[in-house]
Order: sequence, then structure tokens, then C-alpha cells
Amino acid sequence: MKIVMISGSRNTQGQTARAAGALVDGAMNAGCAVEQIFLPALVIERCVQCEDSGWGICRREGVCILEDDFAAIVSKIREADAVVFATPSYYGDLSECMRAFLDRLRRVCAAAEGRIGIQDKPAMGVCVAGGGGGGSLTCCVSLDKVLNGCGFDVLDMVPVKRQNLKAKLNNLRLNGAWLATAAKMKPAS
Repeated sequence: MKIVMISGSRNTQGQTARAAGALVDGAMNAGCAVEQIFLPALVIERCVQCEDSGWGICRREGVCILEDDFAAIVSKIREADAVVFATPSYYGDLSECMRAFLDRLRRVCAAAEGRIGIQDKPAMGVCVAGGGGGGSLTCCVSLDKVLNGCGFDVLDMVPVKRQNLKAKLNNLRLNGAWLATAAKMKPAS
């Protein structure tokens, strides 16, 4: 059983990392292997809308022509039993690196071939708002919309604020253990 945790936070010790870490701890304590991927440490270009139509082969073939770390991450998602997307909330939305990754993923998933290994895969989101604490709910809505559009089976979205992070850590551990159990029970597609 393997879960891939994709983080859109540059700070590997910050609030988003703490929230994601609690979920990872819960999953690992439930017997899952967890691979963590930090998007800011990788090269993820933004979509260049490579054809005049504004699309490209992504829409027809389910692949992207850009040569960066995107394809390797998508491959890891396809091989995993479940995926967690953790992002800080900036201006009530996804971090820029998470947005760049998901913008390309949803284009790849527009083709049936692009959804192979993604369709109905259990997924969960964690959106963490720092500063004044606003925006975690709208960030969750944005993340949920993209993940559902890609075909994931979105099991939960967890909004976290700087002010309630400490209180939510135990719940996130429980969510991680629950995700591990839910993913184990999911029939193979």
C-alpha cells in the first residue's frame, strides 16, 4: 500500500508541512508507505498552450510535451494507491507551484488515456492558510474542483488555519489512517 503526498509548499518545516506530516504519520502508522514530493524543489513549467487552439496533444493523447519533472510525478501518482495534495493557501487559492502542476494535470486528464491510473483513485486535499487564516475553505473548493475534474475519487478536503493547526493535527493523523484503510478497500480499476 502506497500513498503519494504532493506538497505545494516551499517551507518543509512550515504550517503546511506540519499538517501534511500529521496525515503522513497517520498513514504510516496504519501500515502505508508514503512518498513525499515537494513541488517547489522540482521543475514544473506552466502550460504553454502549445497549439493555436490553446490545447495540444494533452487533449488528444493524455501526455504533455514539456520536458520537466511533471511526467515523473504523474507516473508516481498512477502507481500509488492514493494521493494527498497539500498546499498553502495564497490569496484564498492554491500555491503557484500546485496550480501550475494541476493546470497541466487537468489538461492531460482531458483525454481518456491521461486518466489511466488516475480515474477513481482515492485522493485527499489539505489546504493551510497562514497569516490572518482566511482562504483555507476557498482553496479547498478550488482543489476539489480540479481533482474531481481529473477523475480522482476525492474522499475529503481538510481546511486548516494557522489559528487551528495545533487542534487539527490529531484529526489529520486520523485522516491519514482512514485514507490508508479506504485506499486498501478500494477495488482495483
